[in-house]
Amino acid sequence: MRIDAITLGGPLADLPDEVRALEARGYDGWFVGETAHDPLLACVAAGSAARRMDIGTAITVAFPRSPMHVAYAAHDLQALTSGRFVLGLGSQIKPHIEKRFGTPWSRPAARMREYIEALRAIFHAWETGERLSFRGEFTRHTLMTPFFTPEDHGFGPPRIYLAAVGPRMTEVVGEVADGLLAHGFTTPRYLREVTLPAIATGAQRAGRDLEDIAVSVPLFTVTGDDEAGRERTAAQVRGQIAFYGSTPAYRPVLDLHGWGALHEELHALSLRGEWDRMTELIDDEVLGTFAVVAPPDELGTRIRERYLDVADRVGLPTDLPVADEAWPQLMAGIRGGA
Repeated sequence: MRIDAITLGGPLADLPDEVRALEARGYDGWFVGETAHDPLLACVAAGSAARRMDIGTAITVAFPRSPMHVAYAAHDLQALTSGRFVLGLGSQIKPHIEKRFGTPWSRPAARMREYIEALRAIFHAWETGERLSFRGEFTRHTLMTPFFTPEDHGFGPPRIYLAAVGPRMTEVVGEVADGLLAHGFTTPRYLREVTLPAIATGAQRAGRDLEDIAVSVPLFTVTGDDEAGRERTAAQVRGQIAFYGSTPAYRPVLDLHGWGALHEELHALSLRGEWDRMTELIDDEVLGTFAVVAPPDELGTRIRERYLDVADRVGLPTDLPVADEAWPQLMAGIRGGA
């Protein structure tokens, strides 16, 4: 099981030192989200510093960007990282696509399937020199001359991971992606009963081997060297669970556990801006279902026991209140060497 650092980026000048420190700590990958910074630019800064870690996005918002723009950036990042780049794509949700990015929203699962197929067609044309002739419902790419063809870097196309929660988008993972980027608002039960079967359905439809599709799960963790640290991380995680639980798109996860009424309460409070009251609704049972709750010396083993059968990679926060000397044991526990 590989261990990834999940970050939100930051000033580009700060990222190389951050990446070198995380690599020294033992992380296998560095994945950056798209919030207040451009994730592809962040990967340039991170990729220039990393020597062995995978570098990837989790996620790059796909639809506002042309597949051609993303293909050029991903190709260069694959070269920069000596073949260790992971292009993580996501659809975002309709209000952000329309109101923040100012681009159209339409049939996200079908559009994402075609988006990844377009990327693969572009990469194939660059690798082989064959004529680019991709004609889809949402995008077309039919012109590629030698002047606009990047040089072959010898590492092949980057891996493409796709973020998915609902069954329809998760089936697309099985059809066309190299891996799933699970949402943090998930549980081992949801992964076993909903996510993995949906990946299998998509893979079977496309005639693909399920073993070729990686599953990456970012973790909610509650830990700390002392009571204050544990209480601080617990409060943070309760707030995250409350926020995501209030969003209709993530309700199916709560429904699976019989907590549909909790979603209704959280959603109503979110509309009124009562964020503190939302957090109070996340009791210890809900917290323990979504988060791994353990002291530092047990955390790694608990993570491995909980996710070994459903995840190939786990995303571990980089700011856990854990002493430096405890990290080797924590990492070894996840990998099964404790």
